Amino acid sequence: MIFKKVYILGGAQTDFAINWQRNGGEIADLLKAGFEKAATNCNIIPRDIQSAHIGNFVGELFCKQGHLGGIFASIHPDLEGIPTARHEAACASGSMAILAGMNQIQAGWCDLICVSGIEMMRNVSGMEASDHLGAAAWVGKEATEAKYPWVYLFSEIADYYQQRFGLQDEHLAEIAKINYANAKRNPNAQTRKWEQEERCFVTDEEYNPIIEGRLRKADCGRITDGCATVFLASEEYAKQHAYRSQIPLASIPYIKGWGHRTATMLLQNKLEKGKESAYPFPHLRGAIHDAFERAGLSNVRELDVIETHDCFTISEYVALEHFGLANPGEAWKMIEEDAISFNGKLPINPSGGLIGAGHPVGATGVRMMLDAYKQLTNQAGDYQVANTKNVGTLNIGGSFTTVASFVVGV
Repeated sequence: MIFKKVYILGGAQTDFAINWQRNGGEIADLLKAGFEKAATNCNIIPRDIQSAHIGNFVGELFCKQGHLGGIFASIHPDLEGIPTARHEAACASGSMAILAGMNQIQAGWCDLICVSGIEMMRNVSGMEASDHLGAAAWVGKEATEAKYPWVYLFSEIADYYQQRFGLQDEHLAEIAKINYANAKRNPNAQTRKWEQEERCFVTDEEYNPIIEGRLRKADCGRITDGCATVFLASEEYAKQHAYRSQIPLASIPYIKGWGHRTATMLLQNKLEKGKESAYPFPHLRGAIHDAFERAGLSNVRELDVIETHDCFTISEYVALEHFGLANPGEAWKMIEEDAISFNGKLPINPSGGLIGAGHPVGATGVRMMLDAYKQLTNQAGDYQVANTKNVGTLNIGGSFTTVASFVVGV
């Protein structure tokens, strides 16, 4: 099947370190700030935008606000009347918004689409936030006695890996160290100014306590407030944009391949099914393979950078294997070889990922796409990886329930 090219004209993100409520803002202000910054960066005229897609997981719970498409249409007079939609798939909500925008362009319905991912999550207590986020699991059927449902569930994944392959906490800690170090280069990262000692990454009940199960504080990504916006365009509009910007069309990144699969909801069902496969999460491996196949890549070695979902260190560990960087159970080899650090053979999360850059849930998939664009256009600043031609992304929702992978290149 032949697909029309979907170009990425750029975008912007807000500073993920900002607490918007503390600064007198609400979710509508956050959405507006992200859009206006992106439109200015890309020299996009609002009246040219033909459709908008918003990725958001739990606006109703954290902010008592749904119907974000209507808020988007209120940002600028020229946006009133365009079709909008909000998309939800837990932490993969942003990628679902991207896929919806892609579909409209590939169908020939639109030439310019705005995709924004947004979440405002620092306006409630930690315990209330944990309870709200539990809605992405099967409420009442799993993690029912957990204080922190998602830490509990990903600890279960780590236990599964321990039982099936063996797993060392030191390798998980190294993933956290790399992502925090990368985040210091990123001017929009939540943790860029954090100072952490070595004992923040070892068995230390004061500095790195157990949160739930076997996972410690350093293993956990942090939710935050944030908005990320990108503009998707047809080839026809991208040519016009290239002409106005006085750049060659060949320099504008486009989405080469994508994969999107959904597994059953309960983690235990997924783990049982995984026992029948070489890969613990065969649907995850399948989504990544779909993206590679559509992009015409033979394997992961043709990527120059990966931005992957590291809501917990174990989720990145799993991703390394399912991308094909290591055989199942052998991601530790890549870590010990220093292959995934900023100066390694294949840098993983040069942005800092979710652990370092922050995780405003509905914005994460869009932020990954934006960082892919930055790497491909040499706009990543201090976290730029040289000579980048292909970037892979992986965004997951729930306990590897909804998974989306993209290959973006020039």
